[in-house]
Amino acid sequence: MPADRTRAVLGPLLAKIESLEAVDKPAKAISRKLSEIPGPGKLKDAISGTPLGHALHPMLTDVVIGSFLSSTALDFIGGDESEQASVRLIALGIAAYPPTALTGASDWADGSVGNAAVRRVGVVHAVTNSAALGLYAASLRARRRGDRGTGTLLGLLGAGALGFAGYLGGHLTLVNGVGVDQTVFDAGPEEWTEAASAADVTEGEPKRVVVGDTPVLILRQGGRTHAIHDRCSHRGCSLTERGEVSGDEIECTCHGSRFALSDGALLQGPATQPQPAFETREREGKLELRRYS
Repeated sequence: MPADRTRAVLGPLLAKIESLEAVDKPAKAISRKLSEIPGPGKLKDAISGTPLGHALHPMLTDVVIGSFLSSTALDFIGGDESEQASVRLIALGIAAYPPTALTGASDWADGSVGNAAVRRVGVVHAVTNSAALGLYAASLRARRRGDRGTGTLLGLLGAGALGFAGYLGGHLTLVNGVGVDQTVFDAGPEEWTEAASAADVTEGEPKRVVVGDTPVLILRQGGRTHAIHDRCSHRGCSLTERGEVSGDEIECTCHGSRFALSDGALLQGPATQPQPAFETREREGKLELRRYS
């Protein structure tokens, strides 16, 4: 199908999904529960992919999608002798599904707050993936009964559902930015740039300024001036508005990520990337900053 025809079909379909207000009430309740369980800590960090430096979910989807689609491919190119391999591949995909769904649900819950499009598309993504799982599970049962024909048909239907779910997953990530570092496109100036009047920065009071296109949190503390990107790298909450300062750390109260004020280092997830941090200096009553190299 040519690209323009594909967009003509999928564009209106996505618009309808993004306008599904009927899913909002249950989706909001589910996302709140998922955000609370587990709370900030090592388990949440592991689910989010903090130790990896990026989301864990996309890596796990490769196992599920690869196993299921390989099974379906063998149905058409492997012949009768490949049936046992197809059965094992489906079983592997089913086994990998729960942790994959868990990591995806966690990412969705964190990204759906205040974002109706993410909330609605995420629900349809999950339902479609569940349908694919059900179809492949039914395919496995049919194969184990010796009914390869039914198993092949059910697997083919599952592959279709899986493909559409993958399309929606790509939309969530590549269009809606779920799981993407929220600071990557405006990391801040590399050269010394005026940020604010030094007199406007009060000891112990976080101040938000915009330098070029970059929002920056400035905090004067104990005679030292800290400056880090104001938009939390995890889901974009303003650290000036939603951050809680404790010593030389700041916690984003949206989801519990913690960063060092001195250099933006990531101290606790679910964020997977540190905050861009800036050197500061005062010249002629003006506060200037530049990104650490």
